[in-house]
Amino acid sequence: MPRLDGLEATRRLTGSTGVKVLILTTYDLDEYVFEALRAGASGFLLKDSPPDTLISGIATVARGDALLAPSVTRRLITEFARRPAESPRPALPALTPRETEVLIHVAQGRSNREIAEQLFLGEATIKTYVGNILMKLCCRDRVQAVVAAYEAGLVQPGHNR
Repeated sequence: MPRLDGLEATRRLTGSTGVKVLILTTYDLDEYVFEALRAGASGFLLKDSPPDTLISGIATVARGDALLAPSVTRRLITEFARRPAESPRPALPALTPRETEVLIHVAQGRSNREIAEQLFLGEATIKTYVGNILMKLCCRDRVQAVVAAYEAGLVQPGHNR
């Protein structure tokens, strides 16, 4: 891209238009993934991903869900949690105890179905909780909510409840 890089393009697109962005790159670097998420990307895949993964990824992000390349997920979470906060950790808005519990499950990588089974609630109820959490945290998708949960210290890698 001759005038700006993918990260700046992502910042501009997500900041002014609310467009969902799926980053497709050859850069399998933790720092690039982290910056892409900070810039507002809803998904991150590597260019060597199989065609069916690319198609599925586009559909996932278009639906409003989030997606990270499997090879990146664990490395990213571990690296993100190890880094010192650049500024004091932001306090989460007043989530209800149940919303906080659901956010912790989301941050641990559980699906709505898995959370529903764990908490003995309906999947639609969990979807409502997740929507409320996203709204209260001003997050576009689950990936941003996971980042907020880690920044707030609600979860740490390797410490699943």
